[in-house]
Amino acid sequence: MSTLSIDVRRAEASDAEAIAAVHDSAWRQAYDGLIPARELGRMITRRGAAWWHRAIRRGTGIVVIDVGGTVVGYATYGPNRARNLVQRGEVYEIYMRPEYQGVGLGTRLFLAARRELLRHGFDSAVVWALAENEGACRFYKNAGGRKIARGSERFGDKVLVKIAFAFARG
Repeated sequence: MSTLSIDVRRAEASDAEAIAAVHDSAWRQAYDGLIPARELGRMITRRGAAWWHRAIRRGTGIVVIDVGGTVVGYATYGPNRARNLVQRGEVYEIYMRPEYQGVGLGTRLFLAARRELLRHGFDSAVVWALAENEGACRFYKNAGGRKIARGSERFGDKVLVKIAFAFARG
């Protein structure tokens, strides 16, 4: 019998390539057909391993989930960027490799990001999701988030609605 370790930890510089691979596969799975292909390709290409290495080196809030020595997901977090919302912290993004979705690892990663926000003094958080990304909206609703705002984001010629989910302390 073997034991598989699952660890959630702060990202290290050596994780940059693995995070870029998670970003690529997760974004293609989540946004293919939603965000125009040209724009999606540009966004993925821009955030390659070198981009992630710089983000980690600068101290960007990034946690990863490592399964058996392989990074299979990441979350980024920090101060809330939407000045009109009262929540102090924000989980900017959380992504898992598609083959690791639906088994509870995303919840574990999300809770770790929220704990990091709390550790940095952010006692409430907001997360934005594209309204058409039903999986993400369901995830945040099931995690206890409540819809508090709507906005929009432009991707090339396409404008998509986004929804803010609020989370209280804890």
